[in-house]
Formats: sequence, C-alpha cells, structure tokens
Amino acid sequence: MTTGTGRIDVHHHIIPPAFAEEMARRGLEKVAGAPLPRWRPEDSIAVMDDNGIGTAITSLSAPGVYFGNKADAVKLARACNEFAAEMRARHPGRFGNFAVLPTPFAELATREAEYALDTLDADGVVLLGSTEGVFLGDPSYEELMAELDRREAVVFVHPNIHATSDELGLGAPGFLLEFLCDTTRAAVNLILTGTVEKYPRIRWILAHSGGFLPFVAWRISLANALPEYAAKAPQGILEYIRRFYYDTALSPSPYSLSSLRELVDPTHILFGSDYPFAPAPIVSTCCVTLDASPVWSDDVKHGIDREHALALLPRYAGAGEAVSAVPAPSGHDLRSMGRRLRGQLARGVLERIRNR
Repeated sequence: MTTGTGRIDVHHHIIPPAFAEEMARRGLEKVAGAPLPRWRPEDSIAVMDDNGIGTAITSLSAPGVYFGNKADAVKLARACNEFAAEMRARHPGRFGNFAVLPTPFAELATREAEYALDTLDADGVVLLGSTEGVFLGDPSYEELMAELDRREAVVFVHPNIHATSDELGLGAPGFLLEFLCDTTRAAVNLILTGTVEKYPRIRWILAHSGGFLPFVAWRISLANALPEYAAKAPQGILEYIRRFYYDTALSPSPYSLSSLRELVDPTHILFGSDYPFAPAPIVSTCCVTLDASPVWSDDVKHGIDREHALALLPRYAGAGEAVSAVPAPSGHDLRSMGRRLRGQLARGVLERIRNR
C-alpha cells in the first residue's frame, strides 16, 4: 500500500468490449509491442484501492479507433465513449473519462467531441500524438481545435506508433521508446505550427512526462531565433512548453521529475498510472517511487496526487475542498515582454554564429 490517498489518475486506460472485439477481428494482439491486457472495471477498482487512487479518468490507448474504415471508426468511437459513460454511472466518483475521437477526420472528430462532452458529460477528450501519419498541429485539425478551444477543453495527448518508427527495424517494443518520440513530436508541432498560440484555452496534458520534451526544451527553444516561427510562437517556445501539463505515468524517477521541476510550475504535474498497460505491480512500484521521491516536498507530492488535477477537473473535489483556478494565458504581461526580448537576443546571437 502506498502512502497516497485520494489520488486522481489522469492516465488510466480502459479496454471496452467493442475495442477488444475489433482488435480480435483483425488478428491484433498487441498495442505498440505490449500484449492487449485482459481487463474489467473491477480490475481497475482493485488496483486503485491498493494504490490510494480515488478517481481514474479513463481513456482509450493507441491505436485509437481508426483501422482503415471511416464509418467503422465513428461507430467504434461512439461505442467506446458510451461504455465509459455507463461505467462511470455504475461506479459514482471512481471514474471519469476522456472521450476518444475518430481522428484523423476533423469534422467527424468534432461531431463526436460535441456528443461526448454535451450528452455523455465527458471530462475532455484523448487525442493521439499522430494518427495515420497526421500529427497534432496539422492544419487539417483546424475545425476540431477551434471547437475544443471554444469549450476550454481538457485534451489528454497519448502517443501512437508512427509508421517511421515501425520502419526503423529496431528490436525494442514500440512502447519502450517510440511512444515517447510520438508525444514529443506532437507537442513540438503544436507549438511550431502556432496551434497553442492560436487556441490558448485548450488545456493540454502530455502523457509520460511529455516524452523527451522536458530534456530537449532548451534546444527546441532555439527556434525563437528562426523568423518563420516569430508569428506562430511570439511569446517564446518555453512559454508554450510550460503551458502543457505533464503526467507521471511510468515516469516517477528522480531523473525525469528533476527535469520537470526545472522546467514547469509544479501545478502542471499530475498523477498518472498507465494501468492496465502498466500491470498492477508496476503501478505499485511507480506509486512507491513517487511517494519516496526526493525531488518534491510532501506538499507538492500531495498536489501531484490530487490538487493539481482538481484545477482542471473541479467536479471531483470533495465537499469543502478548495480548488485553484487555472489562470488564463496572457501575452501582455512583463514576463512575456522579457521572453520576447530574450528571443530577440537569441536571434542576434544565432545570426552572428551563422555569419562567422
């Protein structure tokens, strides 16, 4: 038993019967190299009880719902979302859900998002970093991004396996390394295409501590010196990286958490388990590791476990429990002005290097 109580798990997967049947029908037994687990809602509850998890916000993992047929993807998304809503109703307070959408088809995904958020009362949506080679930030997602921004939606970004990862021919299973590439590529693309700037009210949660993004954040910020990104990321790359939220799923080590500590405000770090793809013993190990982490104070650990998630998902607050509001992004304060000045200085430095 870990020391955490009342945790809110923002990275907790379900395997609805309709999804399992579709995988079986296509002879697919693995997801990114990991065997598709046998799963029931009761299994999740048992793991939650063993690890101090009060509420799990569920989502569908890769490969999502598109298997080559657009109509089938729409049907499967609806079946998975209705299953998640029914499960939440059967177990009040234990489950929320991020609705899966039939990407990469923006119009169809927008319609399903509207249904899931309005009729099924979902907590947000889950989007894969890439689907059929289309990364988040692609212009084809414009309609979907506009709708999610209008609703100030919470969007959980989960990785997928891109075709280029399969083509590498490496022996390691995709979930071990390539998943992290997909999340990092998607996050960077969201920034460099101007999506995060254009749609600032979307609250993005990146799985697995953002993949490699925290480690390469400074290097990515050198794009401030490139004129083609001046209008798309006018507040500086690091500003947008710091707007993302990051979950701890399979990433509770002092190595990854130390990187996050140096990069983002602690309020942007949320608890995640990755159950059932992370089996019960791994979930417990991650929880114990997070509890014992020397990186954070006990107050911050409690925030990671629960309070930080409540700022995005206030409906799960207990009676009398305080909830901090999420501040709206603004490009007009002094800190933003300072970032723009630093960007101008960086551009000057790089120009001098180029001209040597």
